[in-house]
Amino acid sequence: MKHISVIVPEGPVVLSSIVGTFKLFGQVNNFLAAQGLPPCYKIQLVGLNHETRLYEGLFTINPHVTIDQVKKTDLVVVTTIMGDMQESLALNKDFVPWINDMYRGGAEVASLCMGAFLLADTGLLDGKRATTHWIGTQQFQDMFPNVLFQQDKIITDEKGTYTSGGAFSFLNLLIYLIEKYNGRDMAILSSKLFEIDIDRYNQSEFVIFEAQKGHGDDTIQKAQDYIESNFSNSITIDQMADVVSLSRRNFIRRFKAATQNTPYEYVQRVRVEAAKKSLERTTQNVSEVMMEVGYSDSKAFRGVFRKLTGCSPVEYKMKYNKYSSKVSGSIEVITN
Repeated sequence: MKHISVIVPEGPVVLSSIVGTFKLFGQVNNFLAAQGLPPCYKIQLVGLNHETRLYEGLFTINPHVTIDQVKKTDLVVVTTIMGDMQESLALNKDFVPWINDMYRGGAEVASLCMGAFLLADTGLLDGKRATTHWIGTQQFQDMFPNVLFQQDKIITDEKGTYTSGGAFSFLNLLIYLIEKYNGRDMAILSSKLFEIDIDRYNQSEFVIFEAQKGHGDDTIQKAQDYIESNFSNSITIDQMADVVSLSRRNFIRRFKAATQNTPYEYVQRVRVEAAKKSLERTTQNVSEVMMEVGYSDSKAFRGVFRKLTGCSPVEYKMKYNKYSSKVSGSIEVITN
Protein backbone atom coordinates (compact mmCIF):
# COMPACT_ATOMS: atom_id res chain seq x y z
CA MET A 1 0.00 0.00 0.00
CA LYS A 2 1.33 3.45 -0.95
CA HIS A 3 1.45 5.99 1.87
CA ILE A 4 0.44 9.54 0.89
CA SER A 5 1.16 12.46 3.22
CA VAL A 6 -0.89 15.56 2.43
CA ILE A 7 0.56 18.65 4.06
CA VAL A 8 -1.81 20.95 5.97
CA PRO A 9 0.09 24.25 6.03
CA GLU A 10 -0.18 27.03 8.58
CA GLY A 11 -1.46 30.47 7.60
CA PRO A 12 -3.30 31.37 4.39
CA VAL A 13 -3.90 28.25 2.29
CA VAL A 14 -6.22 27.01 -0.45
CA LEU A 15 -8.50 24.55 1.31
CA SER A 16 -9.61 22.92 -1.95
CA SER A 17 -6.07 21.68 -2.62
CA ILE A 18 -6.16 19.73 0.64
CA VAL A 19 -9.69 18.40 0.23
CA GLY A 20 -9.24 17.72 -3.50
CA THR A 21 -6.13 15.64 -2.93
CA PHE A 22 -7.78 13.67 -0.15
CA LYS A 23 -10.89 13.04 -2.28
CA LEU A 24 -9.17 12.03 -5.54
CA PHE A 25 -6.80 9.50 -4.05
CA GLY A 26 -9.56 8.29 -1.74
CA GLN A 27 -11.84 7.71 -4.72
CA VAL A 28 -9.27 5.38 -6.25
CA ASN A 29 -9.64 3.24 -3.12
CA ASN A 30 -13.43 3.37 -3.59
CA PHE A 31 -13.16 2.24 -7.20
CA LEU A 32 -10.97 -0.68 -6.14
CA ALA A 33 -13.37 -1.63 -3.33
CA ALA A 34 -16.22 -1.75 -5.85
CA GLN A 35 -14.19 -4.35 -7.75
CA GLY A 36 -13.58 -6.38 -4.60
CA LEU A 37 -9.95 -5.28 -4.46
CA PRO A 38 -8.00 -3.95 -1.44
CA PRO A 39 -7.17 -0.23 -1.18
CA CYS A 40 -3.86 0.92 -2.62
CA TYR A 41 -3.49 4.19 -0.69
CA LYS A 42 -3.21 5.16 2.93
CA ILE A 43 -3.90 8.88 2.91
CA GLN A 44 -2.97 11.04 5.88
CA LEU A 45 -3.23 14.76 6.47
CA VAL A 46 0.02 15.89 8.07
CA GLY A 47 0.35 19.14 10.02
CA LEU A 48 2.65 20.99 12.34
CA ASN A 49 -0.12 20.95 14.95
CA HIS A 50 -3.08 18.74 15.78
CA GLU A 51 -5.47 21.52 14.80
CA THR A 52 -5.09 24.01 11.97
CA ARG A 53 -7.50 26.94 11.66
CA LEU A 54 -8.04 28.29 8.14
CA TYR A 55 -9.71 31.37 6.64
CA GLU A 56 -9.65 33.32 9.91
CA GLY A 57 -11.15 30.42 11.83
CA LEU A 58 -14.02 29.77 9.43
CA PHE A 59 -12.68 26.24 8.83
CA THR A 60 -10.70 23.96 11.10
CA ILE A 61 -8.71 20.91 9.98
CA ASN A 62 -7.57 18.23 12.39
CA PRO A 63 -4.63 16.48 10.68
CA HIS A 64 -4.33 12.76 11.25
CA VAL A 65 -0.74 13.15 12.41
CA THR A 66 1.99 15.74 12.93
CA ILE A 67 5.32 15.64 11.12
CA ASP A 68 7.16 14.14 14.10
CA GLN A 69 4.89 11.08 13.85
CA VAL A 70 5.73 10.35 10.18
CA LYS A 71 9.11 8.68 9.76
CA LYS A 72 8.60 7.38 6.24
CA THR A 73 6.14 7.96 3.40
CA ASP A 74 5.87 7.35 -0.33
CA LEU A 75 4.47 10.68 -1.56
CA VAL A 76 4.42 14.10 0.07
CA VAL A 77 1.82 16.49 -1.39
CA VAL A 78 2.71 20.11 -0.67
CA THR A 79 -0.64 21.88 -0.87
CA THR A 80 -1.26 25.49 -1.86
CA ILE A 81 -0.10 28.37 0.31
CA MET A 82 -1.22 31.96 -0.24
CA GLY A 83 -0.65 35.53 0.87
CA ASP A 84 2.76 37.04 1.50
CA MET A 85 5.13 34.27 0.43
CA GLN A 86 7.91 35.25 2.81
CA GLU A 87 5.48 35.16 5.74
CA SER A 88 3.93 31.88 4.59
CA LEU A 89 7.35 30.28 4.26
CA ALA A 90 8.29 31.47 7.73
CA LEU A 91 5.09 30.00 9.19
CA ASN A 92 5.81 26.65 7.51
CA LYS A 93 9.61 26.49 7.83
CA ASP A 94 9.41 23.40 10.06
CA PHE A 95 8.08 21.41 7.10
CA VAL A 96 11.33 22.01 5.17
CA PRO A 97 13.68 19.59 7.00
CA TRP A 98 10.88 17.02 7.24
CA ILE A 99 10.22 17.13 3.48
CA ASN A 100 13.94 16.72 2.83
CA ASP A 101 14.08 13.76 5.23
CA MET A 102 11.14 12.10 3.47
CA TYR A 103 12.73 12.64 0.04
CA ARG A 104 16.05 11.21 1.17
CA GLY A 105 14.10 8.24 2.56
CA GLY A 106 12.69 7.49 -0.90
CA ALA A 107 9.52 9.58 -1.04
CA GLU A 108 8.42 11.53 -4.07
CA VAL A 109 7.27 15.12 -3.52
CA ALA A 110 4.53 16.97 -5.43
CA SER A 111 3.59 20.64 -5.02
CA LEU A 112 0.23 22.12 -5.97
CA CYS A 113 0.05 25.64 -7.40
CA MET A 114 1.86 28.11 -5.08
CA GLY A 115 2.94 25.20 -2.90
CA ALA A 116 5.94 25.23 -5.26
CA PHE A 117 7.35 28.07 -3.14
CA LEU A 118 7.48 25.79 -0.10
CA LEU A 119 8.90 22.91 -2.12
CA ALA A 120 11.53 25.20 -3.67
CA ASP A 121 12.46 26.41 -0.19
CA THR A 122 13.71 22.88 0.55
CA GLY A 123 16.30 23.13 -2.26
CA LEU A 124 14.91 19.99 -3.89
CA LEU A 125 13.98 21.90 -7.05
CA ASP A 126 17.41 23.42 -7.63
CA GLY A 127 18.57 22.57 -11.15
CA LYS A 128 15.17 21.03 -11.95
CA ARG A 129 12.23 22.19 -14.02
CA ALA A 130 9.26 23.50 -12.05
CA THR A 131 6.12 25.55 -12.44
CA THR A 132 3.53 27.33 -10.33
CA HIS A 133 0.63 29.73 -10.82
CA TRP A 134 1.55 32.19 -13.57
CA ILE A 135 0.77 35.08 -11.26
CA GLY A 136 3.76 34.13 -9.10
CA THR A 137 6.25 33.86 -11.96
CA GLN A 138 8.43 36.88 -11.25
CA GLN A 139 8.52 36.41 -7.49
CA PHE A 140 9.34 32.73 -7.83
CA GLN A 141 12.21 33.43 -10.22
CA ASP A 142 13.54 36.16 -7.95
CA MET A 143 13.41 33.98 -4.85
CA PHE A 144 14.62 30.74 -6.44
CA PRO A 145 16.97 31.57 -9.33
CA ASN A 146 18.47 28.06 -9.33
CA VAL A 147 15.17 26.48 -10.36
CA LEU A 148 14.55 26.02 -14.09
CA PHE A 149 11.19 27.77 -14.15
CA GLN A 150 8.61 26.74 -16.77
CA GLN A 151 5.76 29.25 -16.75
CA ASP A 152 3.76 27.62 -19.53
CA LYS A 153 3.64 24.14 -18.00
CA ILE A 154 0.78 22.71 -15.97
CA ILE A 155 2.84 19.69 -14.89
CA THR A 156 6.55 19.08 -14.38
CA ASP A 157 8.01 15.71 -13.46
CA GLU A 158 11.69 15.39 -12.68
CA LYS A 159 13.69 13.08 -10.42
CA GLY A 160 10.92 12.36 -7.95
CA THR A 161 9.61 15.92 -7.76
CA TYR A 162 6.42 17.20 -9.36
CA THR A 163 4.93 20.67 -9.61
CA SER A 164 1.66 21.97 -11.04
CA GLY A 165 0.38 25.18 -12.54
CA GLY A 166 -2.09 27.61 -11.05
CA ALA A 167 -5.33 27.24 -9.14
CA PHE A 168 -7.42 24.16 -10.01
CA SER A 169 -4.88 22.83 -12.49
CA PHE A 170 -3.53 20.93 -9.46
CA LEU A 171 -6.27 18.42 -10.35
CA ASN A 172 -4.40 17.64 -13.57
CA LEU A 173 -1.29 16.75 -11.61
CA LEU A 174 -3.31 14.47 -9.33
CA ILE A 175 -4.79 12.69 -12.36
CA TYR A 176 -1.27 12.42 -13.79
CA LEU A 177 -0.07 10.76 -10.58
CA ILE A 178 -3.06 8.40 -10.51
CA GLU A 179 -2.20 7.32 -14.05
CA LYS A 180 1.42 6.79 -13.04
CA TYR A 181 0.52 4.73 -9.98
CA ASN A 182 -2.69 3.00 -11.12
CA GLY A 183 -2.70 3.05 -14.91
CA ARG A 184 -4.51 4.88 -17.69
CA ASP A 185 -7.91 3.28 -17.13
CA MET A 186 -8.06 4.43 -13.52
CA ALA A 187 -6.96 7.94 -14.53
CA ILE A 188 -9.71 8.14 -17.13
CA LEU A 189 -12.30 6.82 -14.68
CA SER A 190 -11.24 9.40 -12.08
CA SER A 191 -11.25 12.23 -14.60
CA LYS A 192 -14.75 11.31 -15.74
CA LEU A 193 -16.19 11.13 -12.24
CA PHE A 194 -14.71 14.49 -11.21
CA GLU A 195 -15.13 15.99 -14.72
CA ILE A 196 -11.47 16.94 -15.02
CA ASP A 197 -10.12 17.65 -18.51
CA ILE A 198 -7.46 14.95 -18.83
CA ASP A 199 -4.14 15.40 -20.66
CA ARG A 200 -3.97 19.18 -20.24
CA TYR A 201 -0.34 20.22 -19.96
CA ASN A 202 -0.21 23.94 -20.86
CA GLN A 203 -1.43 26.94 -18.84
CA SER A 204 -0.29 29.63 -21.30
CA GLU A 205 -3.80 30.51 -22.48
CA PHE A 206 -4.69 31.57 -18.93
CA VAL A 207 -1.72 33.91 -18.46
CA ILE A 208 -2.55 37.61 -18.28
CA PHE A 209 0.54 39.54 -19.29
CA GLU A 210 1.32 42.22 -16.76
CA ALA A 211 4.01 44.73 -17.69
CA GLN A 212 6.97 44.26 -15.37
CA LYS A 213 7.30 47.77 -13.97
CA GLY A 214 8.45 47.20 -10.41
CA HIS A 215 12.11 47.14 -11.41
CA GLY A 216 12.93 50.76 -10.50
CA ASP A 217 14.60 51.69 -13.79
CA ASP A 218 12.72 54.83 -14.84
CA THR A 219 14.45 54.96 -18.21
CA ILE A 220 13.29 51.46 -19.14
CA GLN A 221 9.80 52.18 -17.83
CA LYS A 222 9.67 55.11 -20.26
CA ALA A 223 10.50 52.67 -23.07
CA GLN A 224 7.76 50.31 -21.85
CA ASP A 225 5.23 53.15 -21.88
CA TYR A 226 6.30 53.99 -25.42
CA ILE A 227 5.79 50.37 -26.54
CA GLU A 228 2.37 50.15 -24.92
CA SER A 229 1.27 53.34 -26.66
CA ASN A 230 2.65 52.43 -30.09
CA PHE A 231 2.54 48.63 -30.33
CA SER A 232 0.15 48.70 -33.30
CA ASN A 233 2.81 50.47 -35.35
CA SER A 234 6.11 49.11 -36.61
CA ILE A 235 8.61 49.70 -33.79
CA THR A 236 12.32 49.07 -34.14
CA ILE A 237 14.84 48.62 -31.37
CA ASP A 238 16.70 51.69 -32.63
CA GLN A 239 13.51 53.76 -32.27
CA MET A 240 13.01 52.53 -28.70
CA ALA A 241 16.63 53.24 -27.83
CA ASP A 242 16.37 56.75 -29.28
CA VAL A 243 13.27 57.50 -27.22
CA VAL A 244 15.21 56.91 -24.00
CA SER A 245 18.56 58.26 -25.29
CA LEU A 246 20.52 55.02 -24.91
CA SER A 247 22.79 53.20 -27.29
CA ARG A 248 21.22 50.15 -28.91
CA ARG A 249 23.48 47.74 -27.05
CA ASN A 250 23.01 49.40 -23.64
CA PHE A 251 19.26 49.65 -24.18
CA ILE A 252 18.89 45.93 -24.95
CA ARG A 253 21.00 44.99 -21.93
CA ARG A 254 19.10 47.20 -19.50
CA PHE A 255 15.69 46.28 -20.89
CA LYS A 256 16.35 42.54 -20.48
CA ALA A 257 17.72 43.03 -16.97
CA ALA A 258 14.66 45.04 -15.92
CA THR A 259 11.82 43.10 -17.57
CA GLN A 260 13.24 39.59 -18.14
CA ASN A 261 12.29 40.04 -21.81
CA THR A 262 14.18 41.39 -24.79
CA PRO A 263 12.56 44.53 -26.28
CA TYR A 264 11.30 42.44 -29.21
CA GLU A 265 9.78 39.81 -26.88
CA TYR A 266 8.11 42.57 -24.89
CA VAL A 267 6.51 44.05 -28.00
CA GLN A 268 5.22 40.58 -28.93
CA ARG A 269 3.72 40.03 -25.48
CA VAL A 270 2.01 43.43 -25.47
CA ARG A 271 0.58 42.80 -28.95
CA VAL A 272 -0.67 39.31 -28.12
CA GLU A 273 -2.26 40.51 -24.88
CA ALA A 274 -4.10 43.21 -26.85
CA ALA A 275 -5.13 40.61 -29.43
CA LYS A 276 -6.49 38.32 -26.70
CA LYS A 277 -8.68 41.10 -25.34
CA SER A 278 -10.08 41.87 -28.80
CA LEU A 279 -10.70 38.18 -29.49
CA GLU A 280 -12.54 37.89 -26.18
CA ARG A 281 -14.66 41.04 -26.35
CA THR A 282 -15.37 42.04 -29.95
CA THR A 283 -16.94 40.64 -33.12
CA GLN A 284 -13.78 41.30 -35.15
CA ASN A 285 -12.40 38.36 -37.08
CA VAL A 286 -8.84 37.13 -36.59
CA SER A 287 -7.50 39.04 -39.61
CA GLU A 288 -8.94 42.30 -38.32
CA VAL A 289 -7.47 41.74 -34.88
CA MET A 290 -4.12 40.81 -36.39
CA MET A 291 -3.94 44.10 -38.30
CA GLU A 292 -5.16 46.08 -35.30
CA VAL A 293 -2.30 44.90 -33.09
CA GLY A 294 0.44 45.52 -35.63
CA TYR A 295 0.87 42.31 -37.65
CA SER A 296 0.53 42.05 -41.42
CA ASP A 297 1.77 38.46 -41.84
CA SER A 298 -0.90 35.98 -40.72
CA LYS A 299 1.59 33.12 -40.42
CA ALA A 300 3.84 35.18 -38.15
CA PHE A 301 0.87 36.29 -36.04
CA ARG A 302 -0.41 32.74 -35.62
CA GLY A 303 3.06 31.52 -34.72
CA VAL A 304 3.65 34.16 -32.04
CA PHE A 305 0.12 33.77 -30.67
CA ARG A 306 0.45 30.00 -30.34
CA LYS A 307 3.90 30.32 -28.78
CA LEU A 308 2.60 32.64 -26.05
CA THR A 309 -0.85 31.12 -25.45
CA GLY A 310 -0.54 27.48 -26.44
CA CYS A 311 -3.42 27.72 -28.93
CA SER A 312 -4.28 29.39 -32.23
CA PRO A 313 -6.14 32.74 -32.45
CA VAL A 314 -9.19 30.95 -33.84
CA GLU A 315 -9.19 28.39 -31.01
CA TYR A 316 -8.82 31.17 -28.46
CA LYS A 317 -11.70 33.15 -29.96
CA MET A 318 -14.00 30.11 -30.09
CA LYS A 319 -13.27 29.36 -26.46
CA TYR A 320 -13.49 32.80 -24.87
CA ASN A 321 -15.56 35.08 -27.11
CA LYS A 322 -19.14 35.51 -25.90
CA TYR A 323 -20.28 36.29 -29.44
CA SER A 324 -18.90 33.02 -30.80
CA SER A 325 -21.71 30.80 -32.07
CA LYS A 326 -19.93 27.74 -30.74
CA VAL A 327 -19.71 29.16 -27.21
CA SER A 328 -23.10 30.84 -26.99
CA GLY A 329 -24.84 27.93 -28.69
CA SER A 330 -23.45 25.42 -26.20
CA ILE A 331 -24.84 27.10 -23.09
CA GLU A 332 -28.44 26.83 -22.00
CA VAL A 333 -29.45 29.19 -19.22
CA ILE A 334 -32.48 28.15 -17.16
CA THR A 335 -34.27 30.71 -15.02
CA ASN A 336 -37.28 30.42 -12.80
